[in-house]
Amino acid sequence: MPLAIYDLDNTLIGGDSDYLWGEFLCDEGIISDRESFQKMNDYFYHQYETGELNIFAWADFSFKVLTDHSLDELNKLRKDFVDTKIKPILLEKAQSCINNHKEKGDTVLVITASNTFITKPIIEMYGIDHLLATEPEFISGRFTGKVSGIPCFQSGKIDNLMPWLEKNNESLIGSYFYSDSHNDLPLLELVDNPIAVNSDEILSSAAHKNGWPVLDWR
Repeated sequence: MPLAIYDLDNTLIGGDSDYLWGEFLCDEGIISDRESFQKMNDYFYHQYETGELNIFAWADFSFKVLTDHSLDELNKLRKDFVDTKIKPILLEKAQSCINNHKEKGDTVLVITASNTFITKPIIEMYGIDHLLATEPEFISGRFTGKVSGIPCFQSGKIDNLMPWLEKNNESLIGSYFYSDSHNDLPLLELVDNPIAVNSDEILSSAAHKNGWPVLDWR
């Protein structure tokens, strides 16, 4: 059966999970220098929006907090984060689309630049089992602050997807990809059914030019 691929941030949820994680950490007093942190959080989000994000510089910034706490502490923070920041922005139309694909027997996969630690519980709330995300390196029970493997960003999504397809005996024949971001154009151009959802201006323009469906799930 076909593969239904979803981006996560601003596609399945009405916001950016990694940016909101930074806001949450500031709200909880986890970040000592809140002003500097928020400034960098805004900077990297703007870089993402313009397609100019240095994914490794972002990872150095974003993963630093993971190195400062035990896994038990991080898991508690993540639960509170999901409850306060993510549950209110889950999208009913996204869930309906996912359910429709699952009822047809399609394989459902989320592929996101945001990190696995933050995104795993979010996709589970949508009833999705398969996730490809930027992987924080984890050694001897602690996060190291480094990226493991290829970041799942722009063409890196394809680099991560191809071995996953082979490992899971899947293909892109009849495949769908739902995304909001022009950063995902490499993968959108590769699937059989590219679909723009809550799309930014650049992606909306490309979608209209190519005759792709444009949806609003907000």
